[in-house]
Amino acid sequence: MMIGAVSNGYGSLPIYGAYDFGTPSAAGASQVSGEDAGKKVGRASSPQECQTCKERKYQDGSNEMNVSFKSAAHVSPEAAGAAVRAHEGQHVQNAYSKARQGDGQVVTASVSIHTAVCPECGRTYVSGGTTTTAIRYPNESNPYQQDRKSRDSLATSGANVDFAV
Repeated sequence: MMIGAVSNGYGSLPIYGAYDFGTPSAAGASQVSGEDAGKKVGRASSPQECQTCKERKYQDGSNEMNVSFKSAAHVSPEAAGAAVRAHEGQHVQNAYSKARQGDGQVVTASVSIHTAVCPECGRTYVSGGTTTTAIRYPNESNPYQQDRKSRDSLATSGANVDFAV
């Protein structure tokens, strides 16, 4: 049995690259024209000179006053991921501080980082983030909470006992 190349039945298909590398020179090396250097096929500009990326600003939309980006600020596309992760970490830290002050417990804290593609240059960049937290506060005066506490104590008594033999 002979195993060969997989074909689609129509012959070879051209492979389209993400970058236009110019035309080959007489020596066989590829030369890139200065105007098209780094420019993606079908895009208006290269990632190095993209006006949209240069003017992109980040701003916090929450009601927490002690986090970064309360006023719009520019962050380079290369540093945006770290800046957004740090910013969302501030929201998580605020949730833990709030829970600690009110004798609560953080049940869950999740951070989602969002990405998008620049319409001008095609660069993928971090476009923002979302932090979701849930804090549980005990309510000892609530009769339902007191009943739950007594049922939990009956169910778990003797469940974790170590005997020495």
